[in-house]
Amino acid sequence: MISTTKKKTLRQCKFGHSYYKSSDCPVCPTCEANRISEIEFLNQIVAPARRALENAGINSLKQLSKYTIDEMLALHGMGKSTIPKLEMALKLAGLKFKK
Repeated sequence: MISTTKKKTLRQCKFGHSYYKSSDCPVCPTCEANRISEIEFLNQIVAPARRALENAGINSLKQLSKYTIDEMLALHGMGKSTIPKLEMALKLAGLKFKK
């Protein structure tokens, strides 16, 4: 039987995460997981609210934290029922809406 598995090599990404990879793929698993969770908050809200954020150029929780709740509610498509979901996403990331 011929083994097709390659030996994994220890690598380090530009952010200092260490990981093992057996392919030439340069993607750091830690960075990729953080990136997915960062945009995941958009998948937790209804489509009109998601489009409102995307049209306003808000694609991350860090960007979202620069706005007040009133500014969010002023966006076309954003409703009051979405605010608690956004607040929870911000809280989980250690952030909150601007006062």
